[in-house]
Amino acid sequence: MDHFDTEYQRLESSYNDSPPGDEDLLVYVPEGSKSQWHHIENLDLFFCRVYNLHQKNGFTCMLIGEIFELIQFIFVVTFSTFLISCIDYDILFANKIVNHSEYPSDHIKITLPNAVLPPSVCSSRIQSNGFLIFILVIASVFWIHRLIKFIYNICCYWEIHSFYVSALKIPMSDLPYYTWQEVQARIIEIQKEHQICIHKKELTELDIYHRILRFKNYMVAMVNKSLLPIRFQLPFLGDTIFYTQGLKYNFQLIFFWGPGSLFENEWSLKSEYKCMGNRLELAGKLGSRILWIGMANLLLCPLILIWQILYAFFSYTEILKREPGSLGARCWSLYGRCYLRHFNELDHELHSRLSKGYKPAAKYMNCFLSPLLTIVAKNVAFFAGSILAVLIALTVYDEDVLAVEHVLTMITLLGLGITICRSFIPDQHLVYCPEQLLKVILAHIHYMPDHWQGNAHRYETRDQFAQLFQYKAMFILEELLSPVITPFILIFCLRPKSLEIIDFFRNFTVDVVGVGDTCSFAQMDVRQHGHPAWIPTGKTEASVYQQAEDGKTELSLMHFAITNPQWQPPRESTFLISLLKEKVLRDSGSVLALHTLLPENIRFASNQSEYEPQSLIANIIAGPSSLAHCGVRNLQASQPFTAVSEVASALRSFSSVQSSQQANSGFQVPNNRIPHACPHSSMMGSGMDARTSSSGSSAWEGQLQSMIFSEYGSTEMSLHALYMHGAHQRHTQMEPERHVWHREGSDESVDSIQEDTAALSTHMSMPHSASYPLPMAQPPIEESSALQSGFQHQYGGITDAGTVHRTPGSFSHQPMGSRAEEGQSTRRQPEIVTEEGPEDGHLSQGHKM
Repeated sequence: MDHFDTEYQRLESSYNDSPPGDEDLLVYVPEGSKSQWHHIENLDLFFCRVYNLHQKNGFTCMLIGEIFELIQFIFVVTFSTFLISCIDYDILFANKIVNHSEYPSDHIKITLPNAVLPPSVCSSRIQSNGFLIFILVIASVFWIHRLIKFIYNICCYWEIHSFYVSALKIPMSDLPYYTWQEVQARIIEIQKEHQICIHKKELTELDIYHRILRFKNYMVAMVNKSLLPIRFQLPFLGDTIFYTQGLKYNFQLIFFWGPGSLFENEWSLKSEYKCMGNRLELAGKLGSRILWIGMANLLLCPLILIWQILYAFFSYTEILKREPGSLGARCWSLYGRCYLRHFNELDHELHSRLSKGYKPAAKYMNCFLSPLLTIVAKNVAFFAGSILAVLIALTVYDEDVLAVEHVLTMITLLGLGITICRSFIPDQHLVYCPEQLLKVILAHIHYMPDHWQGNAHRYETRDQFAQLFQYKAMFILEELLSPVITPFILIFCLRPKSLEIIDFFRNFTVDVVGVGDTCSFAQMDVRQHGHPAWIPTGKTEASVYQQAEDGKTELSLMHFAITNPQWQPPRESTFLISLLKEKVLRDSGSVLALHTLLPENIRFASNQSEYEPQSLIANIIAGPSSLAHCGVRNLQASQPFTAVSEVASALRSFSSVQSSQQANSGFQVPNNRIPHACPHSSMMGSGMDARTSSSGSSAWEGQLQSMIFSEYGSTEMSLHALYMHGAHQRHTQMEPERHVWHREGSDESVDSIQEDTAALSTHMSMPHSASYPLPMAQPPIEESSALQSGFQHQYGGITDAGTVHRTPGSFSHQPMGSRAEEGQSTRRQPEIVTEEGPEDGHLSQGHKM
């Protein structure tokens, strides 16, 4: 997570996602046999809309939601105008006497209509306020723009509705009960019939993910390489992260879809940005564009700030009154969502993963409550509670006490203060263990800096984790300050990075046949972007500048393979996945043997949680401490017994659970699927969704089965994430000198990078029988170290129908901004008018599995 100023090297070759020899393939279909869905020009937008309609639970739900958003905007503007111009606050606050009776001495109770001004007076006050009229005009223009966009989107989504019903054979009433993997499987299947993409005979899961997440993969890569200016060193505050929705919107506007952006359409980078010769000129143009957008943000700052304040007031005031402690709750920050996101991870997958890690993350942060602050909070709560109790007792005795000035206000503020104080008082019956909680968090979020391990009890670790998991109040404050701060970040921080941004998009963009220009990191190729400390064989062709940080490539590859068990990765990736699975399963034997040494009560507790994935992970992680008290220290000393080796035993326990599930639901697993090798893939291996496999099951039963499969897939990924982090720690401890990263001011030369790459290469060939998801047969390997296997392989063959052959020699390391012109040409898609794609949702928005 440290800042990383780096030079980028160009990737000489591009990946292809077509069979060898079919790179220029165009599928011809006779005119008479073409379907309505043949050759969809903008597949990026099409797949995004298919995904959005699925996540919004169908056309009707999406339509009603969009209508209410339009009404909500009108309500906020109208109600704010009414409060400003149509209320007599002197009467409302009883500063002016209102008496319409014949006797002035009579007391008349003030009602709300008395405080509302007549329509004529209200209209004249609005017309006399020029600033208010200006804001109303801007709001009207913005609402009309949203209305036109709404009508256009409804027409487009009606086409997607027809696609679901006629092509995918999924009625809208059943769509909420289908998982995205089931919808995606049907899209891949109908490609053979409708040829929605004419550049490929078959679509893969990775093709669809690339099109939906094309720009988000770039953002994840730029955050991973510390290219975006979102980390700052501030006086008194130290290391600070500032990344808001407004700043993110401006980044996307500049890079992807705004006027003058780097992309000519949604799938193709502009040709001038692919050449090295005019990089300085392009950097100057990009800097000028960033300056103008920053100035526009500065001019619109008052309007945006007013809207942010009003929207926050209407959104959070009711929540604050109903739940005063809600602002003391935490949420995953926008930076945390981007830092923790895998390459090729959809929104609902990320939301599900972070939601599972929310409770252990909140418990971990509660471990650091200050004892002094706890004492102060207890006493303040006592004093405030005493006063509140007296006021409540007086109110119960005589309700006229509420009519006394400021009594009701005091009751409200005292109740709010007591609630806030209670948030600083820990539960006296809870015992916190920061190290164990941090392991549970890691099992769900999958990413964690190395120096956090063993330092979970330190405040430095807590402060760094707080950048990922911030207070909700801090989130709201950052969003309110965003209109003011964003222009200065764009002008003074992003603009000086123009040349690095130009180099990044040139160096890390590859052309995939049938997909277009994508971020090369999203290919999840361990050869070109792998990290030697995260690869069991320790072999990668990537230089320091090409390696993804924090194991992003390896963990993303594992996550995508488990989430999409039907996907066939390239040979090198297949071998890595199979090797990791084999090591996890192989280590489970010793753990199961040690399990028999446990007392009956501990074993009983373990078995009780075996059927719950989250409980299973927590039980496994807590295993070492339990075993340490059972007299097995000698056995631990003879063989490393950490969370890395323990997580493997859970994989074997899945097969018995799955067998019972399959027996009850009528599932038929093909014989060529091995349950203990890949639990999730064994159940999804037939290529059919839960409803087609069990003809008698209802939609709810199918959804339940899909949720079970999703839970076991999530648990399997958690286990592998723990294993990979543990293996990475052991590897860096054995060879620390090879993995010291100079994240600031790195002066490592290209020659040293080439020497380091050459030192890693050997001459053992890869078994050609490697295929995924079946585990490949491996000769016996010494298990004294899970990472010193000595296995190396040569590259040359391609098993995935979609990867261009690359030779090591075609990958020359060039200085910053350099490019070796080899006359390679790539096929480009015809230019299509671009349209704004969907944006990320908030954490509060529900996501489907």
